[in-house]
Amino acid sequence: MILEMKVPSPGESIKEVEIATWLVKDGDYVEKDQAIAEVDSDKATLELPAEMSGIITLKAEEGDAVAVGAVVCLIDTDGVKPAGDAPAKPATEAPKAEAPKAEAPKAEVKAEAPKAAPAAATTYASGTPSPAARKILDEKNIAPTTVSGTGKDGRITKEDALNAVPSMGTPTGGNRGSERTKLSMLRRKVAERLVAAKNETAMLTTFNEVNMTPINQIRNEYKDAFKAKHGGLGLGYMSFFTKAVTRALELFPDVNSMMDGDYKVAYDFADISIAVSGPKGLMVPVVRNAENLSFRGIEAEIKRLAIRARDGQITVDDMTGGTFTITNGGVFGSMLSTPIINPPQSGILGMHNIIERPIAVNGKVEIHPMMYVALSYDHRIIDGRESVGFLVAVKEALENPLELLMNGDAKRALEL
Repeated sequence: MILEMKVPSPGESIKEVEIATWLVKDGDYVEKDQAIAEVDSDKATLELPAEMSGIITLKAEEGDAVAVGAVVCLIDTDGVKPAGDAPAKPATEAPKAEAPKAEAPKAEVKAEAPKAAPAAATTYASGTPSPAARKILDEKNIAPTTVSGTGKDGRITKEDALNAVPSMGTPTGGNRGSERTKLSMLRRKVAERLVAAKNETAMLTTFNEVNMTPINQIRNEYKDAFKAKHGGLGLGYMSFFTKAVTRALELFPDVNSMMDGDYKVAYDFADISIAVSGPKGLMVPVVRNAENLSFRGIEAEIKRLAIRARDGQITVDDMTGGTFTITNGGVFGSMLSTPIINPPQSGILGMHNIIERPIAVNGKVEIHPMMYVALSYDHRIIDGRESVGFLVAVKEALENPLELLMNGDAKRALEL
């Protein structure tokens, strides 16, 4: 029986996918549920499993855009799985293949005989420099291929080499290759959304700085106990930032809203999108109802989503929605940036690297670990008072986490 395998729907709004990579070859025997291809949608990369076992016939090429519901391959379920010693068959035919090659030496001897005579006459063929010319070109660091020879048969003479001039501003002798590859559907969609965010929103960025000493003190004191109590789960910075953001969103709800035509859509929950780097590029999975999660709950959910992104198992549902985004460029060493809004959201918080800097504390200069933070927001819906107030609220919570994020009891907040 011939089974037609069709492209499944990765999500309601997705009309087509792109064949990113075939994991099998035409004519291969595949097992049921074996991953046979990776397909890109505009939101995620998904694996396509074989629906039945049999011999596969591919009906699309890598890079093809295929409509949802279209046939991408056929599986002959009556196909017989090759025996284990099948690859050994070509080896038994090797002697037969070698037999006609025994005449090759004779043919080569006859073919080489006439070539020996003109060899001396073509010592300096077209484009070949004479020894003197080569020395001059080497001293000038000029490739012979860039010089036109005026000697007999196009050879490069000493005079040609003396008159040769290096191309102005252009290095010679180095690699100058290039490669043209098609962007994945996911990457093209990311690019499209980023350009749309710049062109269709009144994006503005405000900055502040955070003294990370209080958070570092809490982490240094409790991170070992937290890891031991919660099965190896680390106490990172992201849980503090997520808690600070959800608190600030409650104080400034306009930052937790979106534009929908002539309307503003406000949310009474905080679904926080966390930008993570995966093998297919930037992914932004969502931590649902982050305002109700504990420090342990946030760290566990971020870890789960990051592992799924790293292993290529992230789904469209994992990245759908989100009312506000946090991105951490600091893990790559970024000191300061202006993050781009993740549409249709209205705000995104950018974290950066932590650098020890001198600051004034109670009239004295002290060295503290400092981080710049940036809030990019849609000025069409968020005014300066809300944007600046939101970022100040985030700063206040991060600089006083014990009182503002832990209700004065770190052990209880960390479930120790």
